[in-house]
Amino acid sequence: MDEAKWFYEIIIITYGLSLVGYFLDFVQHNRKANSIAFWLLCMVWLLQTAFLLKQVFITNSFPVLTLYDGLSFYAWVLISFSLILSKLFRIQFMLFFTNLLGFFILLLYISARAKEQMQVQQGVELVHEILIVHISLAFVSYGFFTISFLFSIMYLVQYKFLKEKKGFRWVWRLGDLKQLEAFSFKAVTLGVPLLTIAIILGVVWAYMANAEFYWFDLKTIGSILVLFVYIIYLLLRLGKGYLGKAISIYNSAAFLFLLINFFLFSIWSNFHLQ
Repeated sequence: MDEAKWFYEIIIITYGLSLVGYFLDFVQHNRKANSIAFWLLCMVWLLQTAFLLKQVFITNSFPVLTLYDGLSFYAWVLISFSLILSKLFRIQFMLFFTNLLGFFILLLYISARAKEQMQVQQGVELVHEILIVHISLAFVSYGFFTISFLFSIMYLVQYKFLKEKKGFRWVWRLGDLKQLEAFSFKAVTLGVPLLTIAIILGVVWAYMANAEFYWFDLKTIGSILVLFVYIIYLLLRLGKGYLGKAISIYNSAAFLFLLINFFLFSIWSNFHLQ
C-alpha cells in the first residue's frame, strides 16, 4: 500500500532528525536541540507503538515470532528505554549511541518489510529511495565539512597576518578568530551525524538490494575513515581541549583526506559509481 510506504518514510526522516538533534546536544550541550530531538523521538515511538498495536489486535500476532518482526520490537524497546533514560539521567553519550543502534535496527526492519510484504514496485521504490537519501546525505555532510575547512583556512590566514602584525584592511573582513573557529566546529558537528546516517543507509541498502557489496572496497573504507577522522577532530577539540591554530591545521588536513577519498578512491572503487 502507498500509505505504508509514506508511513515508513516519515519514521525514517523523523528518527534521522532526532539523531542529529541528540548529537548536537552531545557535542555542544545544546538544550534546545535536545528538546527537539526528544519530541521527534516521541513521534517515532508513537508511530511505532501504533504499528505494533495494529499487529497485536488486528492481525492477532505479537511481533517477535520472526527475525524481522523481532527487529521491529527490539527497535521499539531501545526507543522506549532511550525516552526513559533521557528523563531520568543526563547521559548524552548513552542516548545518542542507543538511538543510533535503534535507527540501524529499525531501518533494517523497514527495508526487509518493504521487500517482503509491500507491493513489489513500492518495495523496490523504497529501497531505491534509501540509496538516493544515502548519496544525498553524504554530499550534504561533505558540504558541511567543506564549509568547516573554509572557516579553518580563514582562521589560519587571519592568524598569520595578526601574528606578523600586517594591517591589511581586507584581512579584517575575514572575521574574529574565535568566531571563525566556532563556526568551523559547528559545521563539523552537523557533518558528522549526517555522514554517520549516510553510511548506515548505504550499508542497509546494499544488504537489502542484494548488491555485490565490498567491505574492503577502497571507497567504502575511505568513507568510514573520513568519518573517524572527523570524530577524532571532535575528540581533540572537546576531550583534549585543542583550539585555535592546532585544530584548524588538523581540520584542513582532514579535508584533504576527504578529497582523496572523494576523487582518488572513487576511481579505484569496484562498488561505487565511477
